[in-house]
Amino acid sequence: MRFHTYTKFSPEMADAVDLQSLLDKLADFLLQSGFAGGKNQQPYYGWDFGEDGDRSLEALRQAILNALIESGQFTPDMLDALRGEGDQEGQAKLAKLLDELVQRLINEGYLAMDAPPQMPAGHQPLEGPGSITKAAARDVQFNLTEKGIDFLGYKTLRSLLGSLGKSSFGSHDTQYLATGIEADGYSKPYEFGDVLNLDVNETLKRSLARTGKVEVPMDLDYQDLMVRQAEYRSSCATVLMLDCSHSMILYGEDRFTPAKKVALALTHLIRTQFPGDSLKVLLFHDSAEEIPLAALATAQVGPYHTNTAEGLKLGRRLLLAQKKDMRQIIMITDGKPSALTMPNGQIYKNSFGLDATVIAQTLREVANCRRSGIMINTFMLARDRSLVEFVKRVSEISRGKAYFTTTMTLGQFILMDFLKRKTRKVS
Repeated sequence: MRFHTYTKFSPEMADAVDLQSLLDKLADFLLQSGFAGGKNQQPYYGWDFGEDGDRSLEALRQAILNALIESGQFTPDMLDALRGEGDQEGQAKLAKLLDELVQRLINEGYLAMDAPPQMPAGHQPLEGPGSITKAAARDVQFNLTEKGIDFLGYKTLRSLLGSLGKSSFGSHDTQYLATGIEADGYSKPYEFGDVLNLDVNETLKRSLARTGKVEVPMDLDYQDLMVRQAEYRSSCATVLMLDCSHSMILYGEDRFTPAKKVALALTHLIRTQFPGDSLKVLLFHDSAEEIPLAALATAQVGPYHTNTAEGLKLGRRLLLAQKKDMRQIIMITDGKPSALTMPNGQIYKNSFGLDATVIAQTLREVANCRRSGIMINTFMLARDRSLVEFVKRVSEISRGKAYFTTTMTLGQFILMDFLKRKTRKVS
């Protein structure tokens, strides 16, 4: 990606910034998770979680400035020159530049702003600390639009596929199998109901062998028709189960944001390459619920336990409503089941995990998925010995796969497995 480095301020500077590379650099900030309900809902007091979940205009401006510096489009020397001597004029120039970039993101349809109505204080100044301008920057909230979400999914997909040994999308022959490209097979005699993908050469050869004459027009009969065969491509219904219990963002590592990135990449892959497929996303925690893909970018962690059984139950119900050749659940989690929905609707919780009652009900739901023809592929972000044994048991019952991975390789494993299941040969 080509970048421009600026040495002095000019009115056209904001117009020259590459918006797509800027948006790519802002991906982690735009998809940041945090705890649902904000700092007041954090399960452990005394922990410092920073400003995760801050979606104010002021936070966006700071993130844009950091992204421009990290990408090399703004150098520290240029930033000092832009700010000047730290006077109000220099600060105003920098603020104007950042405001213009925010406006460009809005005009291009990547972001949308939501400004809640606020009553100004009686003697509140217009500028400076505690001013109306500062208060407005904190109060105005931004959200990713569908276009912005789709773009981040596309960029994540390109990054993940590139790390698997492929380049950007194109028409060059490679040693890899690719989606959306038919592989020629042997020709076969045409039968009623076949797609008339006529093999002209083989059809003419059969006509010549039957008549022994070369003449125009040629004598073609029904039995001369030969059609090309291609690999059979099946349709697949997928439910992506994301664990959003508290452990997905505690212990100094945010595991939930990379999982959201992978979900966006899968969405883009299915929409562009497999239009006949379906993908649904559900979150599981104390209970489980389906969320629209448009709400995935703003999803946060919490409540705080892991009700795997309820997630599998909901996923099975969603998949049985889809009339597809294949059905699968992709489960991303980092902890052992610690909650269970009782028949009376109450939630039974055991924070220590691996409770015998919870495990038994979870495995029962796994068996129900297998009886319904649903495969469960588990991507585990932790490697406790007891947890490994539980995941192996799930894979044995569902005849699925288990991967013990990290946030760095999570997307590669998911896409490799998903693409492998797209093609099967028909005898």
